[in-house]
Amino acid sequence: MTWWPIGASLFASSEGSGLFIGLAGSGAAGGLAVAGFEWNATYVLLALAWVFVPIYVSSEIITMPEYIQKRYGGQRICMYLSVLSLLLSVFTKISTDLYAGALFVHICLGWSFYLCTLLMLAVTALYTIAAFDQIGGYEHLATAYARAIPSRIVANTTCHLPREDAMHMFRDPYTGDLPWTGMTFGLTIMATWYWCTDQVIVQRSLSARDLNHAKAGSILASYLKMLPMCLIIMPGMISRALFPDDVGCVMPSECLRACGAEIGCSNIAYPKLVMELLPTGLRGLMVAVMMAALMSSLTSIFNSSSTLFTMDIWRRLRPRAGERELLLVGRLVIVVLLSVSVAWIPVLQGSDGGQVFIYMQSVTSSLAPPVTAVFVLGIFWQRANEQGAFWGLMVGLAVGAARLVLEFLYPALPCGNVDTRPAILGSIHYLHFAVALFTLSGAVVVTGSLLTPPPPAAQIQNLTWWTLAKDRPPRAKTGDTQKQAFWARVCGINAILLMCVNIFLYAYFA
Repeated sequence: MTWWPIGASLFASSEGSGLFIGLAGSGAAGGLAVAGFEWNATYVLLALAWVFVPIYVSSEIITMPEYIQKRYGGQRICMYLSVLSLLLSVFTKISTDLYAGALFVHICLGWSFYLCTLLMLAVTALYTIAAFDQIGGYEHLATAYARAIPSRIVANTTCHLPREDAMHMFRDPYTGDLPWTGMTFGLTIMATWYWCTDQVIVQRSLSARDLNHAKAGSILASYLKMLPMCLIIMPGMISRALFPDDVGCVMPSECLRACGAEIGCSNIAYPKLVMELLPTGLRGLMVAVMMAALMSSLTSIFNSSSTLFTMDIWRRLRPRAGERELLLVGRLVIVVLLSVSVAWIPVLQGSDGGQVFIYMQSVTSSLAPPVTAVFVLGIFWQRANEQGAFWGLMVGLAVGAARLVLEFLYPALPCGNVDTRPAILGSIHYLHFAVALFTLSGAVVVTGSLLTPPPPAAQIQNLTWWTLAKDRPPRAKTGDTQKQAFWARVCGINAILLMCVNIFLYAYFA
């Protein structure tokens, strides 16, 4: 593939119906800082193209489990990663997409997922213009948002007031809802897992014609990831300014009336704008493409999850299973995943202050850092072996799962209630927890590897940064060395320009 469809597919794969609902809702609840989840992708996407993809190409692998199999050997790590992928599908993909789709009902068309994403962006641009027109332009956004106070409030509380730092990206590391320390370090760890080790994302870059096309695709995707600030997050803030009694409600009775959830209704910021500001024709089109994108996304998740279970788990349990049995098991897995996801929606709805996007990040922070540690150490430390990696994953899972269980047992309370949650939830932000979990898992991997024999040479040759096959011929179908070198310099210059633009935006909204 050439660079532009790679960049477009990287962007489209990360922009589903759940993200449109979630980002707008978090923007309505807390302001601009949530854009950091999109802008942070710039550096991780560059790492994908300049660091991870060359190693994956050098190792001649097609899937991420295949790389882990080659690098560490054994079966148990691949089995664990397969099970973890299924869990994350239930908790962060299927359930959130179903929840987002439940806000847009009645219509479903069988259009291409990427077409639906483009149409959503186009129509979103139209309602963004309409939304800014309603409040008098960007210069009035801060004032309008600060005045977005619902008419019915909980006495002797301040949770009905918009955040004073709503227009700032960098927030206090102790009192901020998205502390700058967590957004810098913890988010990078989670983003590395998503962009550099997830099969759905990495396979886009692995399909590149050569490394230069993979690099250019990452640069394009990074530029596109800057758009949600203006197209999703700011309109979410405007939605709260225009409809404070619904989007900014704090009284449980008012929230039940507005969206059916006692904890808060920030998730309805996006559909509220669509239904209130767009004319009937565009409103119907937006509902149609949202539902089409949802169905396409769910279909993709169901297919990959059923294949993952049947090929990586069931086949190991029953090596002699026939095609008919595998097909039946795959269908049953889809039914089970769907049933569990539907049953999980009420839990999702009441988690993390009712913000679906923050819920997704919170779950990821408890499960993804150990995987990131195993991949990063496997690539940059030749001494890492299977025993260390396995026990690093197990210890990370135990600690992460413990926090996750506590989050579900002690969800955030409605406005006016005293926070009686355990200290690990009330005092340690989930992004800071991701840093601690990554460090702990990495320490266990290093300790376990040093206490056991080193990996054989076959498990590091062409599989780490230091043993990369740099003399391997590029994957380009045509072109000579000089042409490759020229475009490599062009990609390098554009990467530097991209980082300058990203740093400027961070500084401007800091």
